[in-house]
Amino acid sequence: MSNARLILDGKEYEFPTFTGTENELAIDIKKLRDTTGAVTYDPGYGNTGSCKSAITYIDGDAGILRYRGYPIEEIAGKVPYSAAAYLLLFGELPTREEFLQWRE
Repeated sequence: MSNARLILDGKEYEFPTFTGTENELAIDIKKLRDTTGAVTYDPGYGNTGSCKSAITYIDGDAGILRYRGYPIEEIAGKVPYSAAAYLLLFGELPTREEFLQWRE
């Protein structure tokens, strides 16, 4: 992916970008302070992702909670606990055969 450029006090800095969980553009600023001496200000962390996760996506304002891309409403109380555990470990809900084999 490309880099994001920041111009601060006439100096230009580049930071790597990547695609976020919801296909949004994310800018990796973990070296911002070391590189520029500056920090970010984001009250309530509304525009800040705290970590990368292939397992969980949360948007509290919109009431969204997904596990491996599945809305929680499709999982909670609708699939057996062990199938939900399989989903978290392997990234997909198991087929009947996978479920029976894994449960043993």
